[in-house]
Amino acid sequence: MSFIDDERPKKPATHELGSDLSMLSVDELESRIDLLRQEIVRLEAEKEAKAAGRRAADNLFRS
Repeated sequence: MSFIDDERPKKPATHELGSDLSMLSVDELESRIDLLRQEIVRLEAEKEAKAAGRRAADNLFRS
């Protein structure tokens, strides 16, 4: 490994659904679990924002 390789930005952690987990360490599994929990929070926030927009539109057109 050369010095230049150390300066490259690392790719963000990702997880592919259904991928083989047998080669991952406990720390790597914990990291993926944390990543997925953060993604769930992000998805739920977006879902709520969209639902709020829809409720506002429904209320506007019901009046």
